[in-house]
Amino acid sequence: MSRSKRYSAVVEKIDPNKKYHPFEAIEFLLNSWPSKFDEMFELHGKLSIDPTKSDQTVRTNVVLPHGIGKSPVVLVFAQGDLADEARKAGADYVGGNDLVEQVKKGEVKFDVAVSTMDMMPIIGKQLGKVLGPKMPSPKAGTVGNNVKQIVEELKKGKIQIRNDKLGNYHIPLGKVSFGKEKIYENLLAAVKTLLRAKPPTAKGNFIETAYISTTMSPSLKIDNKTLIDLAEKFDF
Repeated sequence: MSRSKRYSAVVEKIDPNKKYHPFEAIEFLLNSWPSKFDEMFELHGKLSIDPTKSDQTVRTNVVLPHGIGKSPVVLVFAQGDLADEARKAGADYVGGNDLVEQVKKGEVKFDVAVSTMDMMPIIGKQLGKVLGPKMPSPKAGTVGNNVKQIVEELKKGKIQIRNDKLGNYHIPLGKVSFGKEKIYENLLAAVKTLLRAKPPTAKGNFIETAYISTTMSPSLKIDNKTLIDLAEKFDF
């Protein structure tokens, strides 16, 4: 894959044999990567889990201290008073059976789907294949009658941390414009939350590798032992 001169010039400054301190990596990218737009800082890496085993899957939620600089489009399946609560909380789309039909026809664009308890049997039966990974679930914190709280947290930047099919994780940390301090605090909060979600059956170093990058930049390998130590001590 061919890379731009801009990309190649930054890669030349990165020591491929070095494991960077997380704060140093953030500073490096802020100072060395000439971003053309307000890119998103991201953390990626490998977990010491077997993703084919149900008791080793990782799925948790966190509201980062400074959000991620993006407000998701939230859709809520609800009726009556709970529908009113969802609208007042800032949900972008709210409805019952009428909204189910709209989603089924692909007429609504959204990032996160939320459902009240009474709507879940209908959602599961009619929209299982349509929603796919966006299906509301108790584990993801998107099912419940406390819709006001759920919507408000999502709008504040609540994110889900989960492993992919290969046992990797991918976590947004906030926009470049946040600056190094806010990105750093979001990073430690995200890693602390990830560590708390370690399955009891996972063996070895839970976070095997960690890499920081922005949306378009090269990535820097992080000293994961230092990262874990810092995250565990972080007051969050």
